[in-house]
Amino acid sequence: MIIFNDEYFMREALKEAEKALKLGEVPVGAVIVSGDKIIARAHNLTEQLKDATAHAEMQAFTAASEYLGGKFLVDCSLYVTLEPCVMCAGAAYWTRISRLVYGAEDPKRGYSLTKTHLLHPKTLVFKGILQDECASILKSFFDQKRT
Repeated sequence: MIIFNDEYFMREALKEAEKALKLGEVPVGAVIVSGDKIIARAHNLTEQLKDATAHAEMQAFTAASEYLGGKFLVDCSLYVTLEPCVMCAGAAYWTRISRLVYGAEDPKRGYSLTKTHLLHPKTLVFKGILQDECASILKSFFDQKRT
């Protein structure tokens, strides 16, 4: 029996991060869940699409909105391996996503650095889910880039 919980869905987001890694992208992955069903899967595509806005979250928002047939993602959860940047947090606001669950914190570009509430007031935030695994794939990627 599969137990659907935050760790399960974050592992699915990590699978997306692995896909990004194989493409030479910064390995960030995201999934959007409605109920216990994944309705969108995405990973960074900024290099592939030559588009600075093609973050995993942005790709996931588009796919989930298409799946649901509307722009609002109320009663949905976004699982992302890295804390969203300001752009992605702003987009999350406009989708009205109910829950944001992220793994690793982003001390350089994360939305929480702004000290302002960029997310919708009703969005619940859960951080640090599989933090070590999420941080490890990013650390390995950047260590390899530096050598």
